[in-house]
Parts: sequence; structure tokens; C-alpha cells
Amino acid sequence: MEKQIPNLIEELRWRGMLQDSTPDTEKHLLENKISGYIGFDPTADSLHIGNLATIMLLVHLQRAGHTPYALVGGATGMVGDPSGKSAERNLLDEKTLRHNEKCIGEQLQKFLDFEGENAAVLVNNYDWFKNFSFLEVLRDVGKHLSVNYMMAKDSVKTRLETGISFTEFSYQLLQAYDFYHLYKNHGVKLQMGGSDQWGNITSGTELIRRISNAESDNNDDTREHAFAVTCPLVTKADGTKFGKSESGNVWLDPNLTSPYKFYQFWLNADDDVAPRLIRVFTLLDKETIESLEIEHNKDKGQRILQKALAEDVTVRVHGQEAYENAVEASGILFSKDVLKKLQQTDEKTLLEIFEDVPQIHISLDEYHQAENVTELLSTIAKDEIFASKSEAKKMIKGGGVSINKAKIADPVMEVNFALLQDKYLLVQRGKKNYYLICVNK
Repeated sequence: MEKQIPNLIEELRWRGMLQDSTPDTEKHLLENKISGYIGFDPTADSLHIGNLATIMLLVHLQRAGHTPYALVGGATGMVGDPSGKSAERNLLDEKTLRHNEKCIGEQLQKFLDFEGENAAVLVNNYDWFKNFSFLEVLRDVGKHLSVNYMMAKDSVKTRLETGISFTEFSYQLLQAYDFYHLYKNHGVKLQMGGSDQWGNITSGTELIRRISNAESDNNDDTREHAFAVTCPLVTKADGTKFGKSESGNVWLDPNLTSPYKFYQFWLNADDDVAPRLIRVFTLLDKETIESLEIEHNKDKGQRILQKALAEDVTVRVHGQEAYENAVEASGILFSKDVLKKLQQTDEKTLLEIFEDVPQIHISLDEYHQAENVTELLSTIAKDEIFASKSEAKKMIKGGGVSINKAKIADPVMEVNFALLQDKYLLVQRGKKNYYLICVNK
């Protein structure tokens, strides 16, 4: 008995990852094992979590038994996609683009299986565009899509008032040709992407149809040659674009966004968007997710959904050890042996843990010149912790001051603390006010 092909479209549908699809896409995918692709322009040397949503489309495609193609846009990256942009991109030089391509290709291998029966394939459109002359583009591609057709696309219409260069206007022509090239040379019949890519993707299906019909003897203009699927853009509760923290993009590269910060981003997801995020960004099945939601709603303060989401995504992006380190760092301030753990934590993570804590910089000489802890926390600390010595003395006597998580009882105690990372003192005033004194040598 022939093994039934899993229903990719149904999987995307229950996960809330299906926005639009061309006619008969679901039927074709159920009856055939096909190849599908998504393009990633190398505008930076790392992908970010906004890209991760579309990467998950390829992951589900492969899990359903189909063959995923990941296209790195070495050529289209030189032009810039106007979709969703209010102004023209800054064009990158070729050396930067080649570096970005390499980095992105390596990142994609974390998520897709490049071995086995339906092994993923990595391609770069620079390989077929580098020897494609401008005249050939006009003759072999441009004649098949009218200017009226191209101007009707949302990515172009939204830019007509502010202005769009011919370079960006031609982007959809290049992306359409990518689809045609992969269709003709690799048998790729499906392109997927975010909903903002619908216009570019359908330009590809249209180009395939028109060129194929022009080459066909029976010029059947109703045949469907290629298919398109898009997923909704993931947004925050207020409708703004998802994928950025207060400090900017959340990158997949640990050197740009540390595993600790990456984990914290997911852990701090709002309750009203967590159910959507766990469906889009994890591979947990429907039964497991619904069970987690029931438990989560019993006590939202436990953040059960967010913890499951943060674990799944952090492990897949950064590995089990990085996830465990991030969890440990997240709980440092609440652990019994907090001082020991703060000493063992690397400086980068320590600073990230206290990123929102006021930092007070003093010199090593100033530190040693402090007559006692009261002077250190008032005068030497430039009055940023306590406005006066009397205020500092009063709170110390009342048991409201800790240094490196140890209570300070004596206002005239000698300044002889073990510096964290040989550089920092963690001061706590009251229950919630933290300060980080940085002793610069």
C-alpha cells in the first residue's frame, strides 16, 4: 500500500501559518511529492527571528515529505526588495554580500536536513544571474510581464507616491525569473514566503505560465504550472512587526543576540500572542500545545506557554547547553547561592542580566579611597544610589541594603568586597532597586 503524503496545507492551517495559496495547491501537494523554495536576501550576515517564521515553512514542507530549496539571493540582494519598505535600501558591495551569503547558508543548515531521501538543497541566484546580460533579461523575461501587471502589485503601488527606482521596480522581475529557473532546471513547483511576498511570488507563477505556454504547441492558457503559498506576517499584540526587541533585531547569530537575550525574548512574550508564537515557531504538535494552553490558563503567572516556547526555539537555534545556561542565568538572582553563580557567570552574560540596571562607573582609586560603605554608596557613587550619607546610614541600619546579595548592617563597614568579574559590585536598595558599580582599573 502506497504511503499517504502528509497534508502540509492542513498542518499550516491549524498552526495559523496559511494566508494565501493558488488554486489546487492543497490537492496537488496531497497527490505529489514536489520541491518548493523560499528566498532569503543576504542584506545582513545573520537571519533574524522574522526570517525564522518563513524558515519554518520549509521545515514543515520537508517534514511532509517534500523537498525544500533554500535560495540565498546573492543577485537579488544587490537590488533590494521594495516589499514592505517605505524607502530604497542601501545597496551593499559585492564583498559584503558574499560574506553575508556564506553566513546565511550556514545558518539555514541548522533547521533543514541536507541528507536523506528529500534532502534540502541550497542554491544561490547569483550563479544563474552573473552571466545573464541586461539585453537577455529584457528579451527573454521582460517581454512576458507587462508594466501594467507589475505596477498593480502592492509592493510597487505603495511606493509610487514616494518614488521607486527602476532598480527596485525590476526586483519582482528578477524574483519571478528565480522561480522560472528553479522550475525549469530543478523541477521546483512551489514558492512560499510571507504574505508581503504574494505579489512577487505570483509574478513568478505567471511568468512560468506565460513562458511555458509560449513554448507549448497547444497554448493552453488555463494550465497551472506552479503554485504559491504565503503565511501571515507575525505581529505583536499592537499590530507592529514582530521580531525586534527594544535594542533592535533579535538575530539567530549568538554573537549578535546572545542565547540569554534570545531566551529572554521568548520568555517575555505577552500572553495574548504566546499561543500564536508557539504554533508558528515550534514543532510541538496540536495536542501538546492545547494541553500547555490549558495548564497556562490555570495560572498565567507561571508562564507555562512562554517557557515551552522559549525552550523549543532556543534549543533548536543555539543548542541544549546554551539553553540550559540561559535558564540558569535567568534564575541567578533568585537562587540560594547567587554570589557564587554571579562570580562564575561570564562578564557578557552578567551585563546582560543587569542590562536595565543603572550602572555607576568609578575608578579603582576612588574605590580604595572610600572610608566606609556609607561613603561608597553616596559620595563615591556620585549620589546616584543615595542622595546623602545620612540617607545611606539610615537604610543600612534598617537592613535595606545589600552588596553582592549580602546584607550590610554596619554603616561604617570597611570597603573590602570581592568584586564580581574583578570589576563589579551589585548593590540592592530595598526590595526592587538594583545598581551596578563598575570599578574601572
